[in-house]
Amino acid sequence: MVGQIVISDKIAQSNPYSIMVTGSTGFIGSRLVSLLTSNGYTVTGLSRKKLEDSKNVKYVQADVFDKEQLANAMIGIEVAYYLLHSMEGSKSEWQEFASRERIQAQNFLDAATKAGVKRIIYLGGLVNDSLDLSPHMKSRKEVGEILSSGSIPVTELRASLIIGAQGGSYAMLRYLVERLPIMVCPSWVKSLAQPIAVDDVIFYLAECLAKNETEGGIFEIGGPDKMTYEELMRVYSSYLNKKLFILQIPFLTTRLSSYWVDLITPVKASLARPLIDSLVHDTVVTDDKITKIIPAKLKSVRESIEIATDEMKSSPPRAELKHEKTGFKINQKLIQISLIALAIIGTSYYWLDDRPEVYQSLWLIGASAWYVTIFASIFLIHHKTRLGYFMAGLLSWVTLAIWLFDNFYVVFQTSLIASQPSDLMTIRNFIGIVIASITVIASHNLFHKVIDYQYKGRSI
Repeated sequence: MVGQIVISDKIAQSNPYSIMVTGSTGFIGSRLVSLLTSNGYTVTGLSRKKLEDSKNVKYVQADVFDKEQLANAMIGIEVAYYLLHSMEGSKSEWQEFASRERIQAQNFLDAATKAGVKRIIYLGGLVNDSLDLSPHMKSRKEVGEILSSGSIPVTELRASLIIGAQGGSYAMLRYLVERLPIMVCPSWVKSLAQPIAVDDVIFYLAECLAKNETEGGIFEIGGPDKMTYEELMRVYSSYLNKKLFILQIPFLTTRLSSYWVDLITPVKASLARPLIDSLVHDTVVTDDKITKIIPAKLKSVRESIEIATDEMKSSPPRAELKHEKTGFKINQKLIQISLIALAIIGTSYYWLDDRPEVYQSLWLIGASAWYVTIFASIFLIHHKTRLGYFMAGLLSWVTLAIWLFDNFYVVFQTSLIASQPSDLMTIRNFIGIVIASITVIASHNLFHKVIDYQYKGRSI
């Protein structure tokens, strides 16, 4: 889509490749590079990896935490787009993302000043300065303040939730709607947002180049629709012609919400938690002065969803899949078959077993919970959620333990959980132990493999 957008005003580059885009291969950066080059600019893309140059794009490799590398990479740059963040990574890294982002911003400012950069354009998050901000939104604000603390004019765009294929916030909400007919949500679903299409964000970023009025200013950007996150999810469910039931639980904390998202969607908890933290407060435009400087026909939420969905279908994100001895699809079928087999084997307690204990109230309650867990696991596994694999693994371990204890007498001549089973039930227990072991292995494999197969929207 970005290749079809035409920038209304352009600047003349005094030197080739004098415009730098950081995060040039990311969600926003890659689109901005595409738009700028399709409109005749030559661009320098900053990346941590070594990349091959392409038409009108020269890639330079540099680590933002290495000042010398960064300073060398910025020689000859006049305008720099700052599109970096540090939310993803290992647990030890994302817990310190705010301090990492401060270091990145200061290093970037120092290198830009040394290189003689004339202007910085930064994309941050829409914040209410009067509120106690989440760590994520506070960090976005602090990055803007650090960049603006030097002598280089900074244009800061503050965006609400961005709707686009591969976008973290949108992927999180979209996957929740797609996978579950009943949503268990905390109070943040009532927060008000002003979602904006990613193409509109890119347009604003590109147009700022030739708009001198935007130098040194902070501008809020959002789409034409204001709605709560609950309403946004209902719009998407309506787009899918799907009914959505939302159960709000006030005591569901952001930490618990992030783990829930991690188990239901491909969005990792390390990214989900700071994103959910930022959803607690309203993110709506209170000053629309940017619309007077850069007039734009902004896309509605429905239009944005349609564009993002079409793009995801036509150009799914690439993901490097690990080489493995057993494939995901094989494990997926195996675990569903083994769970059904466990359910069938479990019924034998009531048509093969002659022990009176299996009809006691505690045993019946346990059996009922066991069956509910099996069918809930099958449902969640069908939708390829990590929660389904987690439940199946937990259930299979418990089942394995129970049937091992039921056959305890074979080795130790004493029974643990009930009276000694018959020979037929003993054989049945051994068969069940084999099936439960297969379920344990398959659930463990799938719990870890599913992230490799699903990357911000890539379907299996």
